[in-house]
Amino acid sequence: MKYSSDVEAVDAFGKKYLELSNEIKKVIVGQEKIIEDVLISIFSRGHCLLIGVPGLAKTLLVNTVAQALGLSYNRIQFTPDLMPSDILGTDILDENRNFKFLKGPLFANIILADEINRTPPKTQSALLEAMQERAATIGGRRYELGNPFFVLATQNPIEQEGTYPLPEAQLDRFMFNIWVDYPAYTNEVQIVKATTFDKEVKLNKILQADEIIFFQNLVRKLPVADNVIEYAVKLAASTRPQNESAPQQVKDYIVWGAGPRASQFLIIGAKCHAALRGKYSPDIEDVNAVALPVLRHRIVRNYKAEAEDITVDAIIKRLLANS
Repeated sequence: MKYSSDVEAVDAFGKKYLELSNEIKKVIVGQEKIIEDVLISIFSRGHCLLIGVPGLAKTLLVNTVAQALGLSYNRIQFTPDLMPSDILGTDILDENRNFKFLKGPLFANIILADEINRTPPKTQSALLEAMQERAATIGGRRYELGNPFFVLATQNPIEQEGTYPLPEAQLDRFMFNIWVDYPAYTNEVQIVKATTFDKEVKLNKILQADEIIFFQNLVRKLPVADNVIEYAVKLAASTRPQNESAPQQVKDYIVWGAGPRASQFLIIGAKCHAALRGKYSPDIEDVNAVALPVLRHRIVRNYKAEAEDITVDAIIKRLLANS
C-alpha cells in the first residue's frame, strides 16, 4: 500500500470502511452498530465476544465479514467433549511412519468459536495463547497463526445448562463484548423478505490480508493527546472499588473492576473509531463510543447489584455521564 502521507491513508481507510460496511449490509440487515464494532475490533487487532439469543445471524455475520475481507475462515462448534487437539491439531503418523503435524481449525484468519462456554476450561484455555500471542505451542513446538488473526466467539445468554463460565483471564483477552439484540420490526420484515425466496447474494472482496495489516498498523500510528489518554486511564480506574477516588456507586455495586488492558483497548478502539470518521486523532468522544463493549465484561458486580437489578451497562453509562 502506497500513500503520500498518513493523512491520505486515513482518508483511504474511511472510504474502504464504507465500501466494506455496504458490502456486509447486502447480507446483514440492520445491526449497523454491531457491524461497526466487529470491524473496529478487526482493525484494532482485537477479538470479539458476541452474546445473543439463537437466530440473530451471529454466525452469518462472521462468515460475511470473512468473505468481504477475503480471509480464510473456520467455525469451531464448542461442545462438552471437545478436546484441545480438536482445536489446535495433532501429530499423526504418515505413510513413512514419521510424525507429521496436522493443523487444526485454529489455523485460519478468522475463527468463529461458536458457543464457547459449552466446553470445559481445559479446552477453553487452548485459545489463550492463540488470542494473546497469535501463535500456538503444540508438542513443544511453536506455530505461528494466520496474519491477520481474529477470534469471534458467541454465547447464548438464556440457556445455561451444561455451560462453563469463561475465566476472567480469557474474558480479558476479548477487546469487545458485544450484545446482539433482536432486530427492529422494519429490519425483521426485510430479513424475512430476503431469506424466504430463492435469492443468492454474491459478495465482493473489498480488502486483502496485506491491506488489512496495513490499516491495522495505520491505526496504531495515530497520535493521541495526553488528556485523552489520561481520560481513558481514569475511566478504567474509576471502575475499581479498591481505588480511593472511585465513585460511590462503584464501591456499592462492584466487586472487581477493569484492569490496564481496558485502558489500552479504550485508546486503540478510540483511534480506529476516529479514523473511520475521517479524524486524524481521537478525542474523548471516541473513547466514550467504545467504552461499553470494552468495559462491560471486565466489571464484576456484587450481590447487592444483582439483588437490586443494577446492570453493568447502567453503571458504565453513569460513569460516562459523570466523567
